[in-house]
Amino acid sequence: MKKPSQVISARLPKDRVKLIEEIAHEEKVDKSTILDRALEQYTREWALKKALELYRNGTITLSRAAETAGLSIWEIIDALEKRKIVLQYDAEDFEEDMKTLGRG
Repeated sequence: MKKPSQVISARLPKDRVKLIEEIAHEEKVDKSTILDRALEQYTREWALKKALELYRNGTITLSRAAETAGLSIWEIIDALEKRKIVLQYDAEDFEEDMKTLGRG
């Protein structure tokens, strides 16, 4: 099922537009598809960065960080390990995870 879309416009440097056109030609898709893919990747990375920052600061729990980033608990733990962020997991986090899993 195709997601609803909306048209937006953006001013981009000519060299970036040329590269987008080259990629679109090579991938055999339109420029909108290339831009959508790039923005999807950027927004996922942004959400992960934000979630990890909030988690590192103690503002959100592990399960909330996973939810914010759109990842599973195991994926967010992996992301923490890759970035050498210390896992901060206590009884309160465990209780929240059990509620999230429907076991608490």
